[in-house]
Amino acid sequence: MNRKQMPIRWKMTILSFGVVLFALIIGFIIFVGKAIEMKKEELGNQALITARTVANLPTVQSHLEDSLGWKDIQPVVENIRTVNGSDYVVVLNMNRIRYSHPSEEQLGTISAGKDEGPAFAEHSYVSTAKGELGVAVRGFVPVMNPEHQQIGVVVVGILLPSTFDIMSNLKNELIIIGAITLLFGMMGSWLLAGQIKKDTFQLEPHEIGRLLVERTATFQAMNEGIIAIDNQQRLTVFNEKAKEIVFIKGNPTGKSIHEVLPSFKLPDVLRTREPVYHEEMTLNNRIILHSRVPILIDGKIAGAVAVFQDRTEMTKLAEELTGVKEFVEALRVQNHEHQNALHTVAGLIQLEENEKALDYIFHSSREEEDLSAFLTERIKLDRLTGLLLGKIRRGRELGIEVQLDTDSYLTSLPSLLDEHDFVILLGNLIENSLYALKDTAEESKSVHIYLKEDPDTFHIEIEDNGIGISEDQMPQLFHQGYTTKGKDGSGIGLYLIHRIIEKSNGHIQVRSTPGEGTLFQLTFPMNGGNTYDETN
Repeated sequence: MNRKQMPIRWKMTILSFGVVLFALIIGFIIFVGKAIEMKKEELGNQALITARTVANLPTVQSHLEDSLGWKDIQPVVENIRTVNGSDYVVVLNMNRIRYSHPSEEQLGTISAGKDEGPAFAEHSYVSTAKGELGVAVRGFVPVMNPEHQQIGVVVVGILLPSTFDIMSNLKNELIIIGAITLLFGMMGSWLLAGQIKKDTFQLEPHEIGRLLVERTATFQAMNEGIIAIDNQQRLTVFNEKAKEIVFIKGNPTGKSIHEVLPSFKLPDVLRTREPVYHEEMTLNNRIILHSRVPILIDGKIAGAVAVFQDRTEMTKLAEELTGVKEFVEALRVQNHEHQNALHTVAGLIQLEENEKALDYIFHSSREEEDLSAFLTERIKLDRLTGLLLGKIRRGRELGIEVQLDTDSYLTSLPSLLDEHDFVILLGNLIENSLYALKDTAEESKSVHIYLKEDPDTFHIEIEDNGIGISEDQMPQLFHQGYTTKGKDGSGIGLYLIHRIIEKSNGHIQVRSTPGEGTLFQLTFPMNGGNTYDETN
């Protein structure tokens, strides 16, 4: 089996077994070393006790100064050595001549030990020395006569057990401790791995790694910007498309979203825990359509993710199409008017009223030329000229007089607006006025349009004498989806106007009297300003 594909439970069990085994070996080494030290201390104390016992024997004290005193001392000392389990007991006089030794051949000989010196200076102590029989712990005690004068030294040696012997004595304890430790270590590892698998949705580490790679590749390949934050509002995902849309360079993950995108509303989802879908916002002068969704794990908020698209080009394209639609509508109305005019001319010719037919043709032609010349002279943007021309002709078809104020003038737009914004503004407001006049009983139906350009402010006024707007409708007028047209309305026109006003820091004022008409007044700063709305 591939090591990477081995189940996490087995991986953690094997790893824990290795760690516990290593810890046991280290502990065993320390434990054995400590046991050896304790054994040395125990044997040293035992050797000192035996040596003091021998040093205080009257036989030793009385015969140690005799030249043949070893004959009396040797049997007594050997007896004590056997009883106390010592490996050897050596009694030396002040000339280091042995008066007692396990080997009788050594009696009467001189000891050449190198660690006996302090003992001949009335010191009692323990030392460790390596001899022919192995390493021994030796206790040294001086022998004093009744006059408290030193007359010799007693050396008691006890062989130190080997490391193997000490381990053999402790093998049962070591086996039990090792088995229990390994058993609980493996059980704990197995349970821990199970909990980790539960927390990772039963996925193995290699599966999580593959999912991470796939997720990252998917996020980077998507044509939508994706941003995710954790519950501390730190960025965890920021794909390349998102960087492109919001003009971010480098890798912002790990930073606070307030540091990177201070105006982004994604942190609001952490508080509300409610998703928001398909909301438009303006970010860095770009129109962004985004959705924000909370990330919940076991009912707890773990973060939030936003998916968004740059709708700037799409909006422009849609509004280009809107402009084209207006031109098409203008052509349709113009075609209808021309057909009516042709029918009129044909009728006059059939009635042999040739002069009247010519006058009618010249009059109609001059009226169209005058209107086109007036719009071209006053409005310097072709799309808006076409829009107004189409609305004026549509008004004629509906029996409504659509007038552009003779003082109107437009040569440039506010800095935060462009032509497609104006197409939306004028197109929707004029269309609303035409609709308001469609069912009114007013004999003289009119829509008055006024455009005024100042150095600091741009003014738009659209006024009609239609059915008006009630006070109850005013608060909801700019809400998305709200319409006063019933089935004929989409509830999007005034909402788009409100968005454009917000984007451009403009101001809108609505004055309306039911049954008398409505006036929309819009002002825009030519170089930016503060946004505020007002309805009356």
